[in-house]
Amino acid sequence: MTPEQVLKEFRAAGALLTGHFLLTSGLHSDTFLQKALVFQDPARTAKLMRALAKKVLEEVKTPFTAIVSPAVGGIVPGYELARQLKLRAIYVEREGGKFQLRRGFELQKGERVLMVEDIITTGLSSRECLDAIREAGGKPVAAACLIDRSGGAAKVGVKLIALAKVKIPAWPADKLPPHLKDMPAIKPGSRGLA
Repeated sequence: MTPEQVLKEFRAAGALLTGHFLLTSGLHSDTFLQKALVFQDPARTAKLMRALAKKVLEEVKTPFTAIVSPAVGGIVPGYELARQLKLRAIYVEREGGKFQLRRGFELQKGERVLMVEDIITTGLSSRECLDAIREAGGKPVAAACLIDRSGGAAKVGVKLIALAKVKIPAWPADKLPPHLKDMPAIKPGSRGLA
């Protein structure tokens, strides 16, 4: 599946939005990928994750036994990828501002896992999720996501496999382009760090 085909699925779901958005990374953008509108359609989600599963199997040569995702955005794609690969799916949640396993989820010491995200902008949530995996005794073999909106610039500390790498501009609040300066920002993301 090409990056344009992935974006076509987002467009078809009404999930490729334009405006002024405050991303969970703290950056501002004129484009937002509302993956929840994609994930509400099980067939569309399965199609995208089947393509990502194929890419993961082609690129990750080290066997792994579980998928770990950050809540909330990574839960659906992580679960669907695990279902297709016939692996277990678990997720980390923030407690006291830090990702950790909860709800009885455990990793065996040295257990090899694939970290799965939805959309990556700066890679911060992915790095935090990978840290939580290591703290729980797991060993990340790679990370995967539907879309890397940094175009490959985001570094997560392990091999990152993206179904689509696209460069979608994002700016800090003090460097907004003219077309965003007078438009109020909306915050459609889910990471609550404040």
